[in-house]
Amino acid sequence: MTPELVIFDCDGVLVDSEALSVSALLGMIALAGGSVSEDAAYEHFLGKSMKSVREILGRDFGLEITDAHLTTMRAELMRKFRQELQPMPGIAQVLPRLRVPRCVASSGTLDRIRHALDVTGLLGLLEPHLFSAAMVERGKPAPDLFLHAASRMGAVPQNCLVVEDSPAGIEAARAAGMRVFAFTGGSHAGNPALKGRLASSEPDFIFADMLQLPDLIAGLGARVRAS
Repeated sequence: MTPELVIFDCDGVLVDSEALSVSALLGMIALAGGSVSEDAAYEHFLGKSMKSVREILGRDFGLEITDAHLTTMRAELMRKFRQELQPMPGIAQVLPRLRVPRCVASSGTLDRIRHALDVTGLLGLLEPHLFSAAMVERGKPAPDLFLHAASRMGAVPQNCLVVEDSPAGIEAARAAGMRVFAFTGGSHAGNPALKGRLASSEPDFIFADMLQLPDLIAGLGARVRAS
C-alpha cells in the first residue's frame, strides 16, 4: 500500500551531515578529557539525541559532559554547517515529486534542523512539518518521535514510511509499527561496520540513490524485505 505519510530523518538523509556531526562530537569529547574512535562514535551515537549521547558518554565512557561543552560543540557544528554542509544528492529534485505528505523527524534540536535545512536550501520544501526529539520524552531508538510526528500529521503509524540512515532510527521506526527504508547514500555510509548494522536492523529496503525514492514508494504495493 502506498504510504499516507513519508517521515524523513534529517542528518544523513536530507543533508550530508553525519561526518561533520561526528567530527564536532569527537572534538567535544576531547575537550571533556576523553578519547573515542570515529568507528566507536558511529556505533554508539549515530542517530541518537544529544540527551542520549550525553547519558552514554557518562555511563559507558565515564565522561562528564557539561553545558559549556555542549555550547562549544553546537557553535562549532553550526560553523561547519554554514561552511561545508551540502544537501543529499538528488533530494531537492525528489521532494517536489512526492505525491504524499512528508515531514522531518530528527534527533537534533529544532534550531539545528532548521539551520541544516536552511543552509542547504531545503527548508522551504519541508517546513512547517519539522519534529525534534526535544518534543518527546524518549529519543530514538524509542518510537516516541515517529509516533508524535504521525499524530501531528494525522497519519496512522502502520501507513507511514520512514527514511533513515541509522540502526537506532530503523529500530525506532520498527517499534512504531512503521515501514522503513534504509538510505546509504551519505558520505559516512561506506563504513563496513555501519553497513552490517543497517542490514541486521532488517529495514524493508536498502537504497543508496535518493532519485530512486519516488519509484520505490510507488512500488510499495508488495512488501519488500532487504536482502
